[in-house]
Amino acid sequence: MNKVLRSHLILTLVPVCLLSAQAALAQETPRADKHYIGLLATAFNFRTIGSASNEQATGSGGTLVAGSHINDMFHAELRAGGGLRDAEVPGSDLTLSVDYFASWYIGLHYPVTDYANVYGQAGFSFIHGTAELENTDEDQNAQFRDLEGDFPDSSFSISWVFGLDVEVVSDTYLVLEGGKLFKDTSTDANTFQFSAGLKYEF
Repeated sequence: MNKVLRSHLILTLVPVCLLSAQAALAQETPRADKHYIGLLATAFNFRTIGSASNEQATGSGGTLVAGSHINDMFHAELRAGGGLRDAEVPGSDLTLSVDYFASWYIGLHYPVTDYANVYGQAGFSFIHGTAELENTDEDQNAQFRDLEGDFPDSSFSISWVFGLDVEVVSDTYLVLEGGKLFKDTSTDANTFQFSAGLKYEF
């Protein structure tokens, strides 16, 4: 009798468990239907500064990210951020800052494992920054005089980013990335962005 009861219980419970598992999978939202927000710490690396020595300098700031997955492979996002620490150019009295910026990107992401993705994205940025030059008459500052004032000279620029995100807990990703934020059209100075932070999908 016990064997008969056990057999009936097993035959009843197996389909119930399978249906429950199927329902749980059906409730899990596909990535294509998800949106995301993120907060990144960003380093602004200014390169090819000056008409003669092509100096480099680095400042820091933060970036807010909001985006949406268009499908399983493509996403679109908006970013906004600004500088916290200005960049002091070596061998001069020049200081560069990114006051604020806003970017729009469309990108392609590809899963390399069940929990990690690589991605690349390109778009446009609006940037407002300043270049402050003290002691303009000094010889060491001669090559930087064209930079003084608004920086970059043109507020709009093409931007791009390559990165990696790794899921550390459910729907929360560690993000590592780098790319170009803008190029100053009048002096050809380039500014690259390198970021790390967290992204949450919902």
